[in-house]
Amino acid sequence: MHEDLAEEVGVFDFDEFADHLIDQGTLVSPSQLHGCLCGVLCTGASAEAEYGLDALSQALDVAMHGELASRIMQLYTVTEVALKDEDFTFLPLLPDDDEEIGLKASALGSWCDGFMSGFAYVIAGSEETAAALSKDTGEVLKDIAAMAQAYADDPSEEEAEDSYIELVEYLRAAVVTVFLDNKANAEERERSSGAAPLLH
Repeated sequence: MHEDLAEEVGVFDFDEFADHLIDQGTLVSPSQLHGCLCGVLCTGASAEAEYGLDALSQALDVAMHGELASRIMQLYTVTEVALKDEDFTFLPLLPDDDEEIGLKASALGSWCDGFMSGFAYVIAGSEETAAALSKDTGEVLKDIAAMAQAYADDPSEEEAEDSYIELVEYLRAAVVTVFLDNKANAEERERSSGAAPLLH
């Protein structure tokens, strides 16, 4: 994550999140958790921290409480800020660069799984939202769904590292694009109908 934001809120440390999750006995990984929050935000859903926590709990069928719940709400809020930041500070929550490629590849797949879970949770049962998805959003969703299988061919470590870096950079740009696209659509629907931002 962007270092200034990470230092400011103290919620973007992969290992710290992993420790919190282990303490609560949940099998969700930090990357899957963050991917899910991003998936929720990328539908144009409410940016309220409590909504993010509830949506994640429902989408991943987990119960978060205490310090971990507070951290998740902070992460949701700051991620929303990063997604709309013109300086392109958004980064998926993944292991440190110096970790071995197998761990990073697995985390990337988990992030993508979480993203799809969060996105699907919010749009489920909302025909208007599903119908409003742009072609670009549809293509990105297909790409993200496929990225969990990106290392199925077991490439060499060097090839895998290069591929991983490229995929992360693609993911950053693609997720921001989907977020801005659907945020604009949600705001337009709100102005047209007088309705509140999309809630599940």
